[in-house]
Amino acid sequence: MPAGIPYQTESWGWLLDNRWRGKVALVNDPAIGVIDAALAAEAHGVMTFEDIGNMTLEEVDCLIDILLEKKKAGHFKAFWNSFAEADELMARRDVVIESMWSPSVTRLKGRGIPVRYAAPKEGYRAWQGGMCISSRTGGRTLEAVYDYLNWWMSGWAGAMMARQGYYFSVPERVRDHLSDDEWDYWYMGKQAAVDLPGPDGKAVVRAGESRDGGSYWQRFANIGVWNSIMDEHNYLVRRWQELTAANGSSGRRVKR
Repeated sequence: MPAGIPYQTESWGWLLDNRWRGKVALVNDPAIGVIDAALAAEAHGVMTFEDIGNMTLEEVDCLIDILLEKKKAGHFKAFWNSFAEADELMARRDVVIESMWSPSVTRLKGRGIPVRYAAPKEGYRAWQGGMCISSRTGGRTLEAVYDYLNWWMSGWAGAMMARQGYYFSVPERVRDHLSDDEWDYWYMGKQAAVDLPGPDGKAVVRAGESRDGGSYWQRFANIGVWNSIMDEHNYLVRRWQELTAANGSSGRRVKR
């Protein structure tokens, strides 16, 4: 499919565009895939949300019903469960647009497959993964946990994550473990001066390429919604399962 202009013409609405019928895939995770679908539905003009990150029962029903009708019409090629599935759907040209996370994009580019990470004008769906310590942890185990957390935050792990497209909560420490060329590409959004490696050491970025969406700061300035567990998550899961299990029919509504 043709590339758009970042933050201007690229849109979540493309996921529901009839031009790509049969060539669309979503991640099969109700807490994540439903946000992708909701952003697409709102951008496509078929519904609106009071709080897209915490939908009401009525909004969940309306959205899933829309998606069921699209599935009945053969719009979705797949609902993928793993990075490997997402990679192959794109590599085989089974889809032209899909939910996709940074590691998949970097791996596919490393294989020479021309994929692009869209920068939608409606804003990104952002997420953050954190670590926590059980209140029952103590003694030497607690000391070991803190040792691990201190190592994790020291920068090396963040550099490995950066090489597959992820950001880290303390980027200043990450910088010490990236080359200047890597920092300029992954965080500053500059053109790569040389080929850059992925976590396995193989080149995933070619000299002259720029990161889709620009710098760390430009991307964070364009967040539309943060992923979270909704108040009606349990109901959402049941209706999402109805969607993924549906086979050529609009299905039935699940009672709360």
